[in-house]
Formats: sequence, C-alpha cells, structure tokens
Amino acid sequence: MDSFLRPLAAASMIVAGALASTTPASAQQAPIKIGIPTSVQLQVGRDTQNAAKLAIEEINAKGGLLGRKLEMVVADETENPEQGIAAIKKLTADDKVNVLIGGYTSGVTLAQLPHISSAKTIYLGVGAASPAITAKVKTDYENYKYIFRAFPINAAHQARALVDFINGKLKGEMGLKKIAIVGENAKWVQDLVPILKKGATDGGTDVTLAEFFDTSTSDFSPLFAKVKNSGAQYLIVILSHASSDIFVKQWHDAQVPIPIGGIDVKSQDADFFTRVSGKANAETVGMFAIRAPLTPKTIPFWDEFVKRFGTAPVYTGIGAYDAVYVYADAVKRANSIEPDAVIKELEKTDHVGIAGKLVFDEVHDVKTGPGLQNLLFVQWQKDGARVVVWPKEAATGPMIAPPWMSN
Repeated sequence: MDSFLRPLAAASMIVAGALASTTPASAQQAPIKIGIPTSVQLQVGRDTQNAAKLAIEEINAKGGLLGRKLEMVVADETENPEQGIAAIKKLTADDKVNVLIGGYTSGVTLAQLPHISSAKTIYLGVGAASPAITAKVKTDYENYKYIFRAFPINAAHQARALVDFINGKLKGEMGLKKIAIVGENAKWVQDLVPILKKGATDGGTDVTLAEFFDTSTSDFSPLFAKVKNSGAQYLIVILSHASSDIFVKQWHDAQVPIPIGGIDVKSQDADFFTRVSGKANAETVGMFAIRAPLTPKTIPFWDEFVKRFGTAPVYTGIGAYDAVYVYADAVKRANSIEPDAVIKELEKTDHVGIAGKLVFDEVHDVKTGPGLQNLLFVQWQKDGARVVVWPKEAATGPMIAPPWMSN
C-alpha cells in the first residue's frame, strides 16, 4: 500500500471500528414499545392506559427491560370493528410496537385477529371474553400463536362461575328456584347464555325466561314486565355495551319485585353507585378483583392506583397491569424481544398477579380455578359499600334484598 494511503486506511478502520462499537449500543437504547389498542373514551380504556402506564413506570424505574426503556403507544379502537382494525394497523405498521396489550369488545377483537397474525405481533388481550378469540390458536397455531388472553377469564368460565352462584347461593342458600336470564345481543353473551342456562337447569333451577335485547335499548319496562310475568324470583343480567345506568335506574324506579345480579360491566365502575344516585343498592355484580387480600399484590396495587388516578380500577386495568409484567418476565427469560422466543416463554407463564395466579392453557387462554383468576360476586350496598357475597370462602358480608323488598 502506498505510504500516502496508509494513514487514510488506518483512519477508515478507526471510524469503522467506532461505528461498529457505537451502533449496537445506540440501537440498544431504542425503547421497547407497548401498543395499547383500547376504547379510550370509556372507563375500561382509561384504566387500561393508566394501569399499563403504572407498570411501565415501575419497570423503567428498575432499569427497564434488557437495558431498554419501555414506551407506551395508544390507539383508539372504539367499539367498532373497522376502527379496531385501523388501530392495530397503526400500532403495528406505523408505530412498530413490540407487543399489543388491550382490547374490550369481543366483536372488535375477533375482527382484529387476522391483522395481528399477519403483523406477527404478540397480543395480550385484557378485555374481551369470547372463547372464539383464542380458539384459532388450537386450529391454526402457526398463524395465531401470537394471541393470548391474560384477562378476564373467558365467557364460558364466567358462565360456570355464574352457575355456581345460581346453584350455590341463590338456590342452595336462599332457596330461590326460579330465575330469568336477560342479556345484550353481543357475541360474548351469545357464547355465555347457553352454558349458563344448561348449568342452571342441570342444577335444579328453573329458567323461566332467557332473552336477548338490543344494545341500544333505552326502555326496559317491557322486559321487566316479561320477567315478572315469568314468575322468576331472581333476574340474571348480562351486559357490557348496553346502558347499565338506564337499566338499573329503571329497575329501581319501577320497584321491580325481583333482585338483580350477574355480569354488568359498567356497574363495576367505582363511581357507578353515585352515577345512578344510589339506585344500584342491592345489585350484585360479577367482578374479577376488589380491594381484598386475593394475592399479596392486590391491596398495594389497588391503593397505588387510587392514589395516582383518583378512582378504583375496573377489570381491564387489573389485566393491563399484569399483562405488562407477564410480557416483561417472558422477555427477560427469553433474553430477546423476538416473537417466537417470547411466545415460548409466555406459554410457561406462572405469574402471581392482582386477581390470582396467571397461567395460560394450551390455547393461550388464562386458566381459572382455586388460586387462579376467578369471578367474585360483589353487591352494592348502603352508601356505595361493596360487599363480597359469593363464593362463600371469600364473602365479606351478607347479601341484602332491594329496599322495597326488605319489609
């Protein structure tokens, strides 16, 4: 080599070496992006974001993940399938997130699945309950291995928990042998009601009426009349997208002589009792967690969430907080954010969360059972107190009748 060129060659090697040593380090500093597709205008969406933010801040305060910070990116999926698909495409194609944590409406989530699959992005659902969401993991694993449900337990498991409430609490302890079932006309309810009806009937409870109503219903008086005429002693209600506020107010104002309870998602909101001017008194609501020592993490998380955000978390918040940690733990074990490596570790998850231990089954659905995630039945009582009335071993007080029936 010409003596004039040697210094230039040496300089080039130094620059190349510097680039080789600095480029991976700078790339290592790029954040790991957590995509949050949710219905941002609803409490379930606000709590999903706030809980994910809380978990991300805690992990970042301890040094992040694989030496990188976590960063949250949100997209509004509303309650519309087309908007839901657009949210997934934004997060995966434009924002290039590493994982998706969110969801609320089963119909929206089902529409999103092919797009999540084609983006090859891990999805941890924390809101939608239809068993159909994870069913494709079994029938088409290679394309749908990215799909997990971290929260809540699916609609079939919820139906079995409701059956236990009907046969154990209503029939077993209270001697109520006739129930009516009313639910909004939505996918997750269509999945749940047949299991619920069969389980109640097999347990010796007479189902006098089982009827769906449109989510846009604003006058429930004809439905209450049907329930009353059926001879039912208790009304099981299943709704999420319909107006819980209107339903409960009309039940109270008409002094329908039948207690109500079941799965009423918006009545899980911490402000529901005051929102309906106390008219939810004696409604029993299926909930996945409440401020009680369900695990060592429940009360500390609950109190911190209330302190930070001024309200108790709804179920999607609980799920989102746990899901961020479940993903982070899997990434640590995999020592990688490469989806296939992380999926293998997610499948081994054994995580003590807010509502119970989180373990996935063979179709990536969260398991239920003793020590795992379950459904609690919590009754609104005087001054907005929330009392666990079932299961028996978790009860914090007795179940009361509606005020107009207690004389």
